Amino acid sequence: MTMEGGAKAPARVVVVDDQTVVREGIVMLLGLLPGIEVVGSGGDGEEAVRLVAELAPDVVLMDLRMPRVDGAEATRRIRAEYPDTQVVVLTTFVDDDSLFPALRAGARGYLTKDAGGDEIVRAVEDVLSGDAGLSPQIQRRLLERLSEPEQAAPAPEPPDGLTTRETEVLVLIAEGMSNQEIARAMHVSTATVKTHINNLFAKTGLKDRAQAVRYAYGHGLAKPPSARPT
Repeated sequence: MTMEGGAKAPARVVVVDDQTVVREGIVMLLGLLPGIEVVGSGGDGEEAVRLVAELAPDVVLMDLRMPRVDGAEATRRIRAEYPDTQVVVLTTFVDDDSLFPALRAGARGYLTKDAGGDEIVRAVEDVLSGDAGLSPQIQRRLLERLSEPEQAAPAPEPPDGLTTRETEVLVLIAEGMSNQEIARAMHVSTATVKTHINNLFAKTGLKDRAQAVRYAYGHGLAKPPSARPT
């Protein structure tokens, strides 16, 4: 987009996040960045769709986990109804449960909330030029997902309503990994690992890692060392 005289117009951006402090902080940061103009902000996916309809921004920076309408569903609606507006997901979480639904919904970029100003500007420029604005961390996870061998049959449903990522954390606990080792293996922060552990403990009623190991063995999610092939 260029202005009269050949100067490049700033990218018009809407910020959507349900946490007011986070949203205002992102708006403040974007206001300091070259080539970006914040034209609106909202607190959930329903507001995101309304703001796009009213303001026709170039890019929406979209949180995922929000009340009423989440970021993935808002992205799907925006891309279907307002295809000239691109969506860059800006989220705390880097896991398959949130990553792939958002990308399938049409998000062209995906950044974590600890992204620096330069990274945000680069992602906005990339999606406006037709490229994918993905952080290196996200690109690695996508490549890993694509390189994973296809399963002959779908995996059984995890017990007690555990998510795929919570089950993965549980298996790694059973293998004796620390939180730091699990974070490195899953390409997430230790804070995210702790969140998964708290969630899976709450769902299963487990009290400590020893119980978690026994639970994983009992449900066939992991094998005791003596049962593993040598």
